[in-house]
Amino acid sequence: MTPPAQPTPRGVLLRDPNFSWLMGGNVVSALGDQFTMIALPWLVLQLTGDPLALGMMVALLGLPRAVLILFGGALVDRYSPKSILMLTKHANTVLLGLLAALVLSGFATLPSVMGLAIFLSLASAFSIPAGTSMLPQAVRREQLGSANAMMMAVRQVTMLAGPLLAGLLFALAGDGSANGAQGGGADGMRGLGLAFAFDAFSFALSAWTLAKVKPLPAAAPAKAAEPVLRSVGAGLAALWRDTGLRTAVLYWGLCSCVTGGIMQVAMPLLASERLHGAAALGLLMGAHGAGALGGMALSGIAGRRRLGSFGLTLLLVDGVAGLLLMALGLVDSTWQGMLLLAVLGVLSGYLQVAVFTWIQQQVAPHMLGRMMAIFMFVFMGLAPLAAAAAGWLASLVNLSTLFIGAGLFLSVAALFAWLFTPMARLSDAAQASAPAVKI
Repeated sequence: MTPPAQPTPRGVLLRDPNFSWLMGGNVVSALGDQFTMIALPWLVLQLTGDPLALGMMVALLGLPRAVLILFGGALVDRYSPKSILMLTKHANTVLLGLLAALVLSGFATLPSVMGLAIFLSLASAFSIPAGTSMLPQAVRREQLGSANAMMMAVRQVTMLAGPLLAGLLFALAGDGSANGAQGGGADGMRGLGLAFAFDAFSFALSAWTLAKVKPLPAAAPAKAAEPVLRSVGAGLAALWRDTGLRTAVLYWGLCSCVTGGIMQVAMPLLASERLHGAAALGLLMGAHGAGALGGMALSGIAGRRRLGSFGLTLLLVDGVAGLLLMALGLVDSTWQGMLLLAVLGVLSGYLQVAVFTWIQQQVAPHMLGRMMAIFMFVFMGLAPLAAAAAGWLASLVNLSTLFIGAGLFLSVAALFAWLFTPMARLSDAAQASAPAVKI
């Protein structure tokens, strides 16, 4: 008699009520986020017709989040990821509901939109560390790799589907552009208002699903008695004392910000100078997104299979990615760019899952909120500066030099990290070992 087939790790996860409720809520919330990410900047342009106002709105969304995310991480460790995440979901529901009401009633003005944007940014300073710390509270440590791969892959799907659905909504219900800037009226902007309303609904629904998640007993956070500022300092000190984690965070932050900042400028330039404008840019970004989805799936399938150690695998991937970036400088047709970006997307998706899983497994639960906040702060704090520097560089050198410089930097950084830092010696946490970072 043939014994019954054992369920796969993914099958076990999908039958876990904690993971099912958490993933279901994240899918709906991530889809709603895509609607707002498109509708909010478009609304500012329709209200003002001024690109400077759009730039101010982007800054208002990014600056408070970057400044306060460290404090958000400290509060997450003190009061638990679930409680902080629940509060931010309720806050976002109210804020987006107000924004939808203003747009649908025709009372939306630039000051009111900017004010709500600031509060949305403040909420994200707490929701980001809470959200990235929630998964280790809901599933066992040995399941984190598969769980991260599935969660990130589903989120990547929403990043592909969300803009298409939002575009369909705007086409059917109006985006305010029919009557020109500052003249759309409430009826003309109905699609924008409905987009904000859907995002508000998505936060309300994800708050309901989050309430169904029961944190694992072993994941109960330790209550921090010290003040918030001291708690932030303790997190920074713990990171600094751990040589491997400190090196990894600084390396990833530097490489991501430098190459990411250049790519933000170089990709639109590639589409406008050599290819076929906005349509080509959409195809290029779509290819990268599809590749990232495949890379996330690959990471979940590969599990802990490495080319040597965990750190050496990541450095090899970065080295290959640097070569692909240099090749982008030679692209003169859309299909070439799509092919290269699809492969880059696979590498990027693989790295995202591997890095997040490694951090979640390395860090003690009572420190995870602060560590994830520091990790995200490195990216968010440097990203605007990197993009500004990339724009300045683009005015001095040609497009090929920009891509080659970005790729060369990434490959050389990986080589130097291998030769002169502990990066290559980083290893995956043992399945049953205690977390490495402690206070």
